[in-house]
Amino acid sequence: MAESKKTSSPPRIMIVDDESDILSVIKRGLESKNDFVVDTFSKADDAIENFQNHPPDYYDLVITDIRMPKVNGFELYRRIKDTNPNMKIAFITAFEINKEEFSKVIPSVNVTHFISKPVSISKLREKIKSILDDNDTEA
Repeated sequence: MAESKKTSSPPRIMIVDDESDILSVIKRGLESKNDFVVDTFSKADDAIENFQNHPPDYYDLVITDIRMPKVNGFELYRRIKDTNPNMKIAFITAFEINKEEFSKVIPSVNVTHFISKPVSISKLREKIKSILDDNDTEA
């Protein structure tokens, strides 16, 4: 069996948040131990363009804020899922999220992974590893 990029290199994570200071802290924290490669985007449009310019399995996980100007996290989710239906996507938000209530309000977005802000780098690292280890392809 050919060695895949997933076994030969650290997982590649896309993080999208309109707060650039949050992006720089998360990127620096996650890459500090060389166990993740992190690409950050402060505009969802830029993230979508980048995602579509790479092979569908280029990223192992996309983490996006929900509330962003122009294109919000839900629209980003839909556009990424249109390109790669198996992409794991997690929402990071400062708002309290109840998965059941969320599913009733926005049934077209099937998300099982929510990360609450503020989050420590160690907790975020644990959550990412848990999501990546989850064999369920629907995020």
